[in-house]
Amino acid sequence: MLLWLLLLILTPGREQSGVAPKAVLLLDPPWSTAFEGEKVAVICCGISHSPAQGDTSWYHDEKLLKIKHNKIQITQSGNYQCKTRGSSLSDAMHVEFSSDWLILQALQPVFEGENVILRCQGKDDKNTHQKVYYKDGKQLPNSYNLAEITVNSVSRDNSKYHCTATHRKFHIFDIKETSSPINIRVQELFLHPVLRASSSTPIEGSPMTLTCETQLSSQRPNVQLQFSFFRDSQTLGSGWSMSPKLQIPAMWTEDSGSYWCEAESVTHSIKKRSLRSQIRVQRVPVSNVNLEIRPTGGQLIEGENMALICSVAQGSGTVTFSWHKEGRVRSLGRKTQHSLLAELHVLTVKESDAGRYYCAADNVHGPILSTWVRVTVRIPVSHPVLTFRAPRAQAAVGDLLELHCESLRGSFPILYRFYHEDVTLGNSSAPSGGGASFNLSLTAEHSGNYSCDADNGLGAQHSHGVSLRVTVPVSRPVLTLRASGAQAMVGDLLELHCESLRGSFPILYWFYHEDDTLANSSAHSGGGASFNLSLTTEHSGNYSCEADNGLGAQHSKVVTLNVTGTSGSRTGLTAVGVTGLVLSILGLAAAAALLHYARARRKPGGLSATETSSHSPSECQEPSSSRPSRIDPQEPTHSKPLAPMELEPMYSNVNPGDSNLIYSRIWSIQHTKENSANCPTMHQEYEELTVLYSELKKTHPDDSAGEASSRGRAHEDDEENYENILNPGKDKVQDFPCLCNT
Repeated sequence: MLLWLLLLILTPGREQSGVAPKAVLLLDPPWSTAFEGEKVAVICCGISHSPAQGDTSWYHDEKLLKIKHNKIQITQSGNYQCKTRGSSLSDAMHVEFSSDWLILQALQPVFEGENVILRCQGKDDKNTHQKVYYKDGKQLPNSYNLAEITVNSVSRDNSKYHCTATHRKFHIFDIKETSSPINIRVQELFLHPVLRASSSTPIEGSPMTLTCETQLSSQRPNVQLQFSFFRDSQTLGSGWSMSPKLQIPAMWTEDSGSYWCEAESVTHSIKKRSLRSQIRVQRVPVSNVNLEIRPTGGQLIEGENMALICSVAQGSGTVTFSWHKEGRVRSLGRKTQHSLLAELHVLTVKESDAGRYYCAADNVHGPILSTWVRVTVRIPVSHPVLTFRAPRAQAAVGDLLELHCESLRGSFPILYRFYHEDVTLGNSSAPSGGGASFNLSLTAEHSGNYSCDADNGLGAQHSHGVSLRVTVPVSRPVLTLRASGAQAMVGDLLELHCESLRGSFPILYWFYHEDDTLANSSAHSGGGASFNLSLTTEHSGNYSCEADNGLGAQHSKVVTLNVTGTSGSRTGLTAVGVTGLVLSILGLAAAAALLHYARARRKPGGLSATETSSHSPSECQEPSSSRPSRIDPQEPTHSKPLAPMELEPMYSNVNPGDSNLIYSRIWSIQHTKENSANCPTMHQEYEELTVLYSELKKTHPDDSAGEASSRGRAHEDDEENYENILNPGKDKVQDFPCLCNT
């Protein structure tokens, strides 16, 4: 019976193994020693720590008592135990009944690490003095003449305690008494832990759980414990933990060794260690090696990242993975780790990364190879380049133009599309290199911007726009002559205007007189080009022009020009047909009256004082500024030199009445200093207008035939048919243009 009880007490993990928790004994009064004749009550408590209900079994020195109540009265020394329904046998409680005069009592129950109260008690305690407490024969400090003392943090050892005291006998002398020594029965706060492993021979890579099993006393259920696990001399995990379990995700061969655990109370610092357990980890060879490519299928686009994933179906311990590419001697990479899977990343794949791959795995038993996996790398198209292919440097109407679009990089096939402005012209697929083409028979409407794009399913790329100007050949130009009068006369300013109604600009126009080149002029927009001539008799003849814009020159039709008269013919008309010249000197008043009459009323066909017959006011200035030319300054101008013009007087007829005489007013223009600067032959500082009059015979209307016959002699007779008369009024003329030869 005693052997069974000892086994029951020392067996750890009884609660975890299904054994019911212990019953608990309580003393009333709660002292381990009493005087003979005193009664002590013993109470048996079950699982709920309350007095047991129902049948209770009692044991005295391991003998079963017939009492079934949960509370009994005892008077004999010995070890008492009990058990109830639902609980196992309690720890033994020793109660001592002493016949001594002085006893030492210990408060019960007391557990490891707790404080215990000791009381020195005499039969006649009122007459007991000078109490002193001892442990193992040595006086405890600060224990003199105390009714009771507290011993801190007692442990389960064989220490013996006693006390001494004095009492007066017969009221005459003091007698010193010594108690019998006692052992303080300290109960276990918790049982020694036992290490449990989910497997004593785990396979490499498999998880394992370690459990540190123990049991707290049912009388101290609120005590907190902490646990720690060890392999050989190395602490596992994070050290002390409130959990009695440690999870190891995977065990490897190097994890084999001796394992043990410790349990410790947080408040009382009671630490207990388990026995050691040997754990051996077994290794499994690798098998079924597989290589997987991501993106799935091994279809990659240039620039993407590629992952080579090597895995094994079985295998334990440290596995070495390696990756290989066909045609390369050295491996692409190598990794050693505790895993059934490893990855190798290839960043930004290129076209050269295409090919066949495999991987290998080894955990000391020899490498196992995967099957080959093919990787393809597709290349997005680059920006295509659009080029024009025409039969000549400058595309012209009617030419056959080839539009060629080509991307220098990109996986085939590539679809090319061609655009004019934003309108699709067509498309063409290129199964291999060289790009694609599209042909156009050019018209004028084909001018504009062209572009193309290329697409192989990985994103379209657009070319830069290319501008095309379709040149239109010039049409046959038309030459027109624009003179100041209906008939070209000597001294007139003649404008030759050449214009092609069709043709791309710029157009270069050439002007010809007979077979001689007069000039050329470039037109950058519509309206043609012009060339001006101050006419002489030598300018009579055939004129033509030519237009050219680089696509073939076109010649105009010939236009004939007949220049009539001489430089003084227009101003001498008033003297034609005059039969005689009578000079008469008029008085100053008559001259003034005639001058006023001439200004108020001029004969039609005559010239006013501010008009010229055949010269423009700007003819005294430089040619480059007086007559802006459309001729290109870079082009040479070839023309015949014009005949110099002689200075002509200006005439105006004045008829004062119904007489047969006409006064012809001749304006002789003198220039100011400013005008003289432009006419070097005139050097006067300041001159006023001088009016001269010539007396002419009036022409009768029926003398037109005579006028015609005398026109030829008009110039020769001019100097003989007038007499100069000075105008006394001397009217000043401001800013009057000068007349001089150019």
